Amino acid sequence: MKKRALLSVSDKNNLVPFAKGLDELGYELISTGGTLKKLQEAGVPAKGVSEITGFDEILDGRVKTLHPIIHAGLLARRDDNSHIKQLAERDIAPIDVVVVNLYPFKETIANPEVTEEDAIENIDIGGPTMLRAASKNFRDVTVVVDPADYDAVLENLGGENGGTSAFRKTLAAKVFRHTANYDAMIANYFVDITGTEDPETFTQTFEKIQSLRYGENPHQQASFYKEGNVKGASIANAKQLHGKELSYNNIQDANAALEIVLEFGEQPAAVAVKHMNPCGVGIGETISEAFQKAYQADPVSIFGGIVALNHEVDEATADQLKDIFLEIVIAPSFSEKAMEILTVKKNIRLLETSMEINETDNKKVVSVIGGLLVQDRDNGKISANDLEIVTDRQPDAKEIDELLFAWKVVKHVKSNAIVVAKADQTLGVGAGQMNRVGAAAIAFEQAGDKANGAVMASDAFFPMPDTVENAAKAGIKAIIQPGGSIRDQDSIDECNKHGIAMVLTKMRHFKH
Repeated sequence: MKKRALLSVSDKNNLVPFAKGLDELGYELISTGGTLKKLQEAGVPAKGVSEITGFDEILDGRVKTLHPIIHAGLLARRDDNSHIKQLAERDIAPIDVVVVNLYPFKETIANPEVTEEDAIENIDIGGPTMLRAASKNFRDVTVVVDPADYDAVLENLGGENGGTSAFRKTLAAKVFRHTANYDAMIANYFVDITGTEDPETFTQTFEKIQSLRYGENPHQQASFYKEGNVKGASIANAKQLHGKELSYNNIQDANAALEIVLEFGEQPAAVAVKHMNPCGVGIGETISEAFQKAYQADPVSIFGGIVALNHEVDEATADQLKDIFLEIVIAPSFSEKAMEILTVKKNIRLLETSMEINETDNKKVVSVIGGLLVQDRDNGKISANDLEIVTDRQPDAKEIDELLFAWKVVKHVKSNAIVVAKADQTLGVGAGQMNRVGAAAIAFEQAGDKANGAVMASDAFFPMPDTVENAAKAGIKAIIQPGGSIRDQDSIDECNKHGIAMVLTKMRHFKH
């Protein structure tokens, strides 16, 4: 009996050469719809599925391969005599090769103008059913979902015994990953359109971007995956214009820098990051001015760091960047002159990404041993109107702007966190300390004499007045903090004692 291959694909890249290869290997080809038309136009002999089943496509093509003749041909075990007998009794031929890829659901919902009707019509039913059936029966059936595998499949099928079971098992495993990914995208789409909160199962799907040289340390393996339909500002979406391959730590730091610079909207802003904490942040009238402030905030720590800028890198900014050893520069674009200047440095990575915030990406996922923590992203914003002034001295308008600037930065500093700032520039950052007094001491030491007349932000309340007392010694003139301690009044009294203005946000920004 002549072997049979079924082809039904939405992605028709390299379909014709592959089908010709199957024909040359002696396979009878059966097909559907647009795939059949493509083969016939190319002169490849193929029969329609309806010719095999005796049942025409109905319901606008919703039903065409969902038929016992097709699925019996896929699922029959060749080593089970009763299966073969049942096929013979019904004049059903086994199907030995299945080549299917699915309706473009991912691409359909990526269109911001997509309607719910369009999305639903692009949920494939027959394709996944055939793929799963063929994959379940991989001992006898070769199943192909990826055009990239066509050459390897032809080579394997043309080998001794018409292909190996081990190869078919590998292809089947790929299919199950593919259909799981497809179903996850559909499930998440329905979570979104129904507004479901805290679903009983949490399903995410990611597509591999690259294997990394190693993880946080050389003995750890690592890979970088991209969420299926992520839009807007994202390192996963970034286009690398220059430089060597990104590492695991590069990606972590780059993401941290991007998250901070997105806080500033259209205001030209520059962020320098080391080990996922900001070492310098500046804003200005131009991106060059913003970067100069970020650099001057801590010209030591920026060495070997990551810089994110929310406006195009122009010639003036590139001239500033080129003299510093940096791992990565992230921006929405680079001018032609800036590229000429920066690409002289062989290893610096230049990443181009949108600065448009993806409003639908509102969940943060962190792995723990054996599980995941899922929470809303910390998208909390504070404006001047939200602040509660609790001290005798009220901050002036300039101080309010400085406090809000420091508040945007401290949100992204590892807790316990203190940020000292003045005139659109960070001066000192105390990160990740076991107590708030220690974090403040680091920030004051880094700021030095510049702390005199500066403002201070704290990511959480002061349990005791000691941090405020030290702030007064450093010359801090205004403080922003969430409040909420049972001893808030002690800190307020300490501020009043030293003429410091204090405002409360009633919002905490722990970052663990």
